[in-house]
Amino acid sequence: MVNNDNLISDEGNEDIIKDDSKSDKTDGAQLVKDEDIGFKELYEQSLQTLQLGEIVTGKVVQINNDVVMVDVGWKTEGYIPARELRDEAGNIPVAVGDEIEILVDRRDPEGNLVLSRDKAAKIKIWDDVKIACEQNTPLKGLVKERVKGGLSVDIGILAFLPGSQVDIMPVRDLDKYVGKSMMFNVLKYDRKRNNVVLSRRAILEAERDEEKKKTLETMEEGKIVEGVIKNITDYGLFIDLGGIDGLLHVTDISWGRISRPSDNFNKGDKLKVKVLSFDKDKERVSLGLKQMTDNPWEMINEKYQVGAIVSGKVVNLMDYGVFVELEPGVEGLIHVSEMFWTREMKHPSKVLSVGQTIEAMILEVNQETKRISLGLKQTTSNPWETLKQKYPEGTIIHGIIRNITNFGIFVGVEDGIDGLVHVSDISWRHRVKHPSEIYKKGQEIEAVVLNIDIENEKFSLGIKQIEKNPWEEMSQKYAPGAVVTGKVTNIADFGIFVEIEEGIEGLVHISELNQKRVKSSSELFAVGDTVSAVVKNVDLKNRRIRLSVKDFEAGGEDHPENQYLNNKENISSNLSKALADVKIIDSDKR
Repeated sequence: MVNNDNLISDEGNEDIIKDDSKSDKTDGAQLVKDEDIGFKELYEQSLQTLQLGEIVTGKVVQINNDVVMVDVGWKTEGYIPARELRDEAGNIPVAVGDEIEILVDRRDPEGNLVLSRDKAAKIKIWDDVKIACEQNTPLKGLVKERVKGGLSVDIGILAFLPGSQVDIMPVRDLDKYVGKSMMFNVLKYDRKRNNVVLSRRAILEAERDEEKKKTLETMEEGKIVEGVIKNITDYGLFIDLGGIDGLLHVTDISWGRISRPSDNFNKGDKLKVKVLSFDKDKERVSLGLKQMTDNPWEMINEKYQVGAIVSGKVVNLMDYGVFVELEPGVEGLIHVSEMFWTREMKHPSKVLSVGQTIEAMILEVNQETKRISLGLKQTTSNPWETLKQKYPEGTIIHGIIRNITNFGIFVGVEDGIDGLVHVSDISWRHRVKHPSEIYKKGQEIEAVVLNIDIENEKFSLGIKQIEKNPWEEMSQKYAPGAVVTGKVTNIADFGIFVEIEEGIEGLVHISELNQKRVKSSSELFAVGDTVSAVVKNVDLKNRRIRLSVKDFEAGGEDHPENQYLNNKENISSNLSKALADVKIIDSDKR
C-alpha cells in the first residue's frame, strides 16, 4: 500500500523542490545584480578618488591621430588631445607604456574623462616657481624675445627679466641674449595675475663672490694670470681676473709708446698678464703686459748706433713728424725737419702712410728717456753740399722774391731752396724798417751769395754787397774835427739824426746839441732843419758817425773848417791838402 501522506509529502516536496529551483534562479539573478552593483560602485569609487583638477601619473595605453588614451588607475582611462603632445615637427614623442603626468581636467558630454598635459605642466611650473622663490633656488629658462624694459623668458610659462637684472654690469645690447638658455632666480610672483619676475644678476653675483674668493686665495705677485678685458680707458685697461678686477696701466702695456689703448685692444678680449703688485685687504691688483717680455731698451745703445741705417714700419703720423716702429716696443721719431732736405712739409701724411715700411738713419739714441731720433733725408745725398760748390761766396744770382717778412726777403734760388736777404743786408745807405717798403712778392731781383751753411741749411744773400761799401771811405772822408752840414731827418729823445750825404746819417747826442743843458731835442730843432756840426767819431764796424753841434757853435759861425768841408764834398784826404788847410787857417788868424 502507498502511503498517501508520503505522496502528499512528496508532492509537497516537489512543490518545494520546484519552489527551490525558482528560488535558485532568483538568487542567481540577485547575485549578478549584486555583482553589477559592486563593479559600478568600485568604478564610481575609482572615479571619486580622481578629483577634477588633480595631477596624477598615468600610463599611455593607446595612441591615435586625435587623442592619446591614458590609464589613470583603477582601470580608468581618459584621453589627452593629441595636439597637446605634438612637437614642432608634428610628431608625438611618447609611446605606449610611457608614464606621463597629466591633469584630470573634466568630463566631456559623453561622460569620458578629459586629461591635459599642458595644464599639468603649468600647475607644476607654478609649484616650482613657488619653491624657487621661497628657497632661493634657480630655474632654467630660455630667453624668447626683447620686450620693453627687459627680456621675456620661457620657464614653462612666460616670465619677465628686467634689464637691470640681466647682468652685474649695465647691458646696452639686450638682443644678444635672445635664444640663450640660462639659470634665473625668482624675485617675486603673482599666480592670479600670471606674473613672474626673474633675476640673473643675483646668480652672477653669487658666482662672482665664489670666484673672487678662489682668486684672492691664489693671487700673488709675479704670477702670470689670464683675464678678460672688462673696460678700456685712456689711462689703461681693467681686466676681470675672476671676481676681481686688475688695472693694466697704459705705461705697463708696452715698452714702446701707447697713446690710446682702445686702438690696440677690445672689450671681451682675453689677455695674459703679470701681477706686479697685490693688496689683498684693498683688493687692488696692478698688472703688466710689457713685463712678459724682456726690456728692449736695456741693450738699445748696442743695437742701434748713431749713423746706422735701419728699417721700420710707420705706426703714427703727427703734425710734427712720423713715428716708426723698429721692433715691438721700440719706436723712433722722424721729425718733420728731418724728412726732406729742401721740400716744404705741410703734413707727413702727404708723403707717408701708416703701415708703410721705410728706411731711416739713427740720429740720436737716449736710453734714459727711451727716445730714438731718426732721419729720412739722411738716406739720400745732401743737396746743400752740391749747392755750396755750385754757388761760391760772391756769386751774383737772379731770383724771384717768394716771401717778404719783417726781418728780410726770401729769394728762390732753386726748386725747394730759398736764400734769405736779411733786412740789414738790403742797403748801405738807407735804414729799412720793413722790406715791403722797397720790394714786392714775385719781383725779380739780383743778389750776391754771402754764405751757405750746410749744417743749418741756410742760404744767405745780400743786395747791398753788390756795390762798394761807402762806409769804407767814411774814416777818410769825415775825419774827427771836420765840419759837416746836413738836414735833420729824425728827432729822438736822445738826440737828432742829420743826413750828411745820401743814405749817410750822423747822430748828434742830446748832450752835444747846445752849450746849455737841453731837456728835449725838439726844443732846438725840427725835422728838415739844416744843421752844421763837427765830426767827433766814425765807427766803421757799427756804421755810426757821432756829431757835435755844441763844438761847432763853440768855434763860431764863421768856423774856418766850414769853408772847405761839407756833406757834399769828396775829400781824398792826402797830406798836401791837409797842410794847405792849415796854412789857410793860419793866414786868416793873422
